[in-house]
Amino acid sequence: MRDPFNAFCPHSTARLEGAKSGPLVGLTFAAKDLFDIAGHVTGGGNPDWLALHPPATKTAPVVQKLVDAGAAMVGKTNTDELSRGIFGENAHYGTPINPKAPGRVPGGSSSGSAAAVAGELVDFALGTDTGGSVRVPASFCGIYGIRPTHGRLAFEAVIPQAPSFDTIGWLARTPHLLARVATILLGISMDDAPRPRRVIVAEDAFAIAEPATRAALAPAIDGLTKLIGRSEARELSSTPLAEWLRHQSALQGREAWTTFGEWIDTHNPRFGFEVADNFLRGTRADDAALNTASEFRAEARRQLALLLDPETVICLPTTPFPAPLAGQPRSVMWQRRVPVITLTCIAGMTGTPQLSVPAGDVDGLPVGLSLLARRGADDMLLALALTAYSELGIGDRSSGANIS
Repeated sequence: MRDPFNAFCPHSTARLEGAKSGPLVGLTFAAKDLFDIAGHVTGGGNPDWLALHPPATKTAPVVQKLVDAGAAMVGKTNTDELSRGIFGENAHYGTPINPKAPGRVPGGSSSGSAAAVAGELVDFALGTDTGGSVRVPASFCGIYGIRPTHGRLAFEAVIPQAPSFDTIGWLARTPHLLARVATILLGISMDDAPRPRRVIVAEDAFAIAEPATRAALAPAIDGLTKLIGRSEARELSSTPLAEWLRHQSALQGREAWTTFGEWIDTHNPRFGFEVADNFLRGTRADDAALNTASEFRAEARRQLALLLDPETVICLPTTPFPAPLAGQPRSVMWQRRVPVITLTCIAGMTGTPQLSVPAGDVDGLPVGLSLLARRGADDMLLALALTAYSELGIGDRSSGANIS
């Protein structure tokens, strides 16, 4: 397969022909190398994991659903090691090229999936999102990406990381295709989707974004406000979002160590520095910190549920800035990482659906605007993205109609 973006795994020959009939006939997709394909080893972005695991005995149900609907899976895509990264830089397999911002990171850990979609190698691609791994690459690569309501899709025959945060998501260049995939995977219809009547602009989230990003997204927010009819600028939480991140990091880190710790202890695998550091951090959260984090999460979910009535959506920046330059020192990238995951932890802690729209540019580099709704309101977000695209041109990067 032609792969000018290092999007696909060189070690995998996994391919699946689509059914001869179905709503997705004629479309191609790729799957992040966390999804099992029967007869093939799932590599997880790490050569030692690849070498020490047998071929999968079944295909992930989410992949099979798409194939049964007529879409052809053309390959497995590169990922940060065991999904433990946010920028897409893999110490073993290299960094996929960002087709919309060459020389800059694609975002991770669904890096190859985003690069394949943005580079028009496939029509859409599957990823996973634990701490932002679909939403961040969608923003950096100027495409659409959705993290559905947590638990709505079974995380079956997929390498897990932190089960109380893990979700299956997907990426596409248009909201129409994002919605078509949703009809298959989520069993929803955009025709029946409710329409929001209020948009909340999350002031505490926008305070994290750089000024240029806020300015780039402002026209799209104005357009959504006119479309929906009622807006309110307010903070999402009386607790600083940095505290949200601290609690998610404790929970996610411990869960990731629970998932992989025994394997790491037994095999001493090769990891890039940041991935190894992430795992070590997961061992340091004591039981008291975990109990506090669990209590905080329950209260955060309760409070956000009160704010998110059935007719409300929240706007926030998907990432605080466009894609950083690739190949920077680890200390630099760590500093860039913190504000990114501070934004993504909102949906992570509350289990709410979040959809990233390619709604702005900073010096020619894409940045995403996110729409967030109550749990189960995935259809409302998708329908809103469709309407914003068709009526206002929000997210229509192909025609340069990024609303002005």
